[in-house]
Amino acid sequence: MSRLTLDKAKEILHKHTTEEHLLIHAAAVCAAMGAMAEHFHEDVEHWQAIGYLHDVDFEKFPEEHCQHVRELLEPEGIDDEDINTIISHGYGLTGATVEPTTDCQKSLFAVDELTGIVYAYSLMRPEGMKDMSVKSLKKKFKDKRFAAKCNRDVITKGAEKLGMDLSELMELCVKGMQNLEDNLKKN
Repeated sequence: MSRLTLDKAKEILHKHTTEEHLLIHAAAVCAAMGAMAEHFHEDVEHWQAIGYLHDVDFEKFPEEHCQHVRELLEPEGIDDEDINTIISHGYGLTGATVEPTTDCQKSLFAVDELTGIVYAYSLMRPEGMKDMSVKSLKKKFKDKRFAAKCNRDVITKGAEKLGMDLSELMELCVKGMQNLEDNLKKN
C-alpha cells in the first residue's frame, strides 16, 4: 500500500467517472483540500488527491454513495486510512459509518458541499473566482434558493467540527479554488 498521489487519484477516478460535472467537482474539492492542507501544515498533494478521489463511487452508485469506495480502492492499493478518509465525507448523509475525526476528514466533510456554492457563484460572476469576497459569498450562502442542492447544514457542521468560523472556512475554500481556477473549467 502506498500513499495516494494526485496522479494516482486522477488515474483511478477517470476509470469510474465520465460525467464532466463530477470531474469539475473533483477538481474543486481537490483545490479546496489543498488550501486546507496548507492551513493545517499538512501534505498538500496528498490532501488534494483525497479531495480529487472523494466521489469515486458516485457515478456508478449514486444511491449508495460512499458504500462502494472500499471495493473500488482496495484493488488499486490505496491504504486503509485514505479509504476511511474518503468514506468519512458521507458520514450522517449516505449511510457511511466512518465519522470524520482527523483534520483531513473534517476538512473533506466541510468543503465538499461548500465548493458547490463557491463554484456556482463563480459562474455568475464575469470575473469568475477572481477577487471573490467572503462577504458576497456569505450572501449567496444565506439564499437557500441559490445552489439549492448544496447542504448548508453540512457546511456549518463541518466548520464546527474543524473549530473554524464559517468565514474562515469560506476564505480557505475560495483561496484554494482560485489557485486552480483553470482546472475547474475543464478537467
